[in-house]
Amino acid sequence: MRILLVEDETEFAKAMRGALERDRFVVDWADNLELASEASRSGVHELVLLDRTLPDGDGLSLIPQLRADNPGVPIIVLSARGELADRVAGLDNGADDYLVKPFDLEEMLARIRAVQRRPNELAPDEIVVGDLVFDVAFGEARVHGTQLILQRREVAVLTALMRRRGRVVLRETLEEAVYGFDDAIQSNTLDSHISRLRRKFSDAGAGVEIHTVRGVGYLLRVQD
Repeated sequence: MRILLVEDETEFAKAMRGALERDRFVVDWADNLELASEASRSGVHELVLLDRTLPDGDGLSLIPQLRADNPGVPIIVLSARGELADRVAGLDNGADDYLVKPFDLEEMLARIRAVQRRPNELAPDEIVVGDLVFDVAFGEARVHGTQLILQRREVAVLTALMRRRGRVVLRETLEEAVYGFDDAIQSNTLDSHISRLRRKFSDAGAGVEIHTVRGVGYLLRVQD
């Protein structure tokens, strides 16, 4: 699972990130609303941990964009503001859970597992384009019932493309999906992933194509 952590307290964020990564989560960290907004547009995150008190505003103001960029993504608000009115405001503004600081990291992990178990009516279990069927939860692609063998980073690229099927996905968004926001991006690697996906779709007769929008990004659509 890939998590977007929005938290401005550096040491606290490092501790949380360490705990999450030890539990085999992939974590992208943003320390303000502007960076979080940019990260949200990638649409690759499967859960958001959202602090309320950020340098450039209340974290709750980001929830509408999070929902627009990634419908159904679970959102857990983290805040030292633990009064009843604050908790109610967080939940009424669209959060799935509200965790009051300070909290034990084990409790945070338990809350994450709890929201993962909840049925999500907004996020589809499978996305279908042409004859390509993509299982969102497991990151598996099938064509005519046969599973395609995909590398981890190919799955990351395909996830971003399938979630925005029929729309152009910026090259920068796909690079972020492949590398994470703290990794150095290697030139032309994305092109290699796209090329391999195209070949696998063609060999399997998936009936889809990844169209290049020159200078902008890529578009996944039913093959003409």
